[in-house]
Amino acid sequence: MSKRTASKYKLDRRMGENIWGRPKSPVNRREYGPGQHGQRRKGKLSDYGIQLRAKQKLKGYYGDVTEKQFKRAYFEASRMKGDTSQNLIGLLERRLDMVVYRAKFAPTIFAARQLVSHGHVRVNGAKCNIASRQIDVSDEISLSAKATEMALVIEAQGLAERDIPEYVATDGNAKVTFIRIPTLDEVPYPVKMEPNLVVEFYSR
Repeated sequence: MSKRTASKYKLDRRMGENIWGRPKSPVNRREYGPGQHGQRRKGKLSDYGIQLRAKQKLKGYYGDVTEKQFKRAYFEASRMKGDTSQNLIGLLERRLDMVVYRAKFAPTIFAARQLVSHGHVRVNGAKCNIASRQIDVSDEISLSAKATEMALVIEAQGLAERDIPEYVATDGNAKVTFIRIPTLDEVPYPVKMEPNLVVEFYSR
């Protein structure tokens, strides 16, 4: 399982953007990067730097999945028919932890991963604790009875900062159905994501 080893909000400040759209992100107050020299790191990026930044931002958004996992997703997307950047987004959005997050069962992607790994999530009625599991169209994702009473879940469902996207159909407060694989313009990113630059980065 991927584990976040550093403060997640440092990624916000390094990118200079509120990547998850959270109201308490420090980038809302300090738009410069972290560290002693953060305010002076404003140099012009090379083409490689722009592509790397796009890759780090997209990878970080999905709970900082490991480089190995992310690269594997890219190669799988490149083998599929159609646009590789769209395929990549589709694969990332089909992760179980991301569907849990989109369903507003958890306030953050990190909390969603924890909810899955602790065995609180069911896929078609069967317990699953693998956050990276790929969800298929028409799969039902639900919470255990215990999870529906957790303060974390109740907090997430009351969040006004994001809505459940149209490709996740809700059935009450504890069950959703993944109805289709989304395209890039359907995914509710708080900031602009550029998967085409990620494809350029890996195809160098």
